[in-house]
Amino acid sequence: MSQIDQVLVPTTHDLGQFTVRRVLPARQRSMVGPFIFVDQFGPAQLDLGAGMDVRPHPHINLATVTWLFEGAIDHRDSLGTFSTIRPGQVNLMTAGRGIVHSERSPHAERRGGPKLYGMQTWLALPDGREEIDPAFEAITELPVIEDGRATAIVIMGELWGERAPTTTHAATIYAEIVLGAGGAIPLEDDADERAVMLVGGDASVDGHALKEFELAVLQPGRDMTLASKGGARVMLLGGEAFATERHAWWNFVSSSRDRIEQAKEDWREQRFDKVPGDEEERIPLPEGAPKTVTYP
Repeated sequence: MSQIDQVLVPTTHDLGQFTVRRVLPARQRSMVGPFIFVDQFGPAQLDLGAGMDVRPHPHINLATVTWLFEGAIDHRDSLGTFSTIRPGQVNLMTAGRGIVHSERSPHAERRGGPKLYGMQTWLALPDGREEIDPAFEAITELPVIEDGRATAIVIMGELWGERAPTTTHAATIYAEIVLGAGGAIPLEDDADERAVMLVGGDASVDGHALKEFELAVLQPGRDMTLASKGGARVMLLGGEAFATERHAWWNFVSSSRDRIEQAKEDWREQRFDKVPGDEEERIPLPEGAPKTVTYP
């Protein structure tokens, strides 16, 4: 019996100076645990003076998680938050009943040509918590597990006996694993659903080779070992399976289609709060089917 239930191949978007690869949502599968949206971007170095500029845009009924391997991003939101995201820091923005944010390359980074390499994920909020108050947290003190040629950072949830302080609204696991040549680490079987993505190097799960940037959904209830011959960086994600369906349109996720229609109308009529320090621009509501990438 294969250790891998399903392999999702990303949709790749060439945005000129960097590439975005989206594996969730996919036609074959919409979620892995609470994760409903998984983008991997870079590695890339943008031109001198250039930068990433994602103008203010809204979210509802979800939480966004930004994790960088290289580079920096300035985050601003309608709560008045300003945070510069850097490698080793998890930024969790809980949209709840509604939030607006922007993401831009810092001015200091633009002078030398910004680097971009990381992950952008969305987590659906569970039943009864979709309309909670919006919130933001940036956490740098995360558990690090080191065992010879394997190092893992627990970004969310509990793994390898360590729990991250990051807020979880549903049972969630999320980790970055870096393996040296010949390194290995066990993948625990506690989560309802879990998947791994190879984002650099070579790696295998119980001898089954992973392909770069594909999302390999692992069989539930089975202990497995992640290993690498030459060295690798791998993301592990998952958590509790949702019993009720989630709908997604543009930047909105909800268990209710009517709630998404309300959010569309609220953004069109400019009823969402503005982002202090970034009030001049906004991404307009798409007409018809939205673009699948909200990067510039």
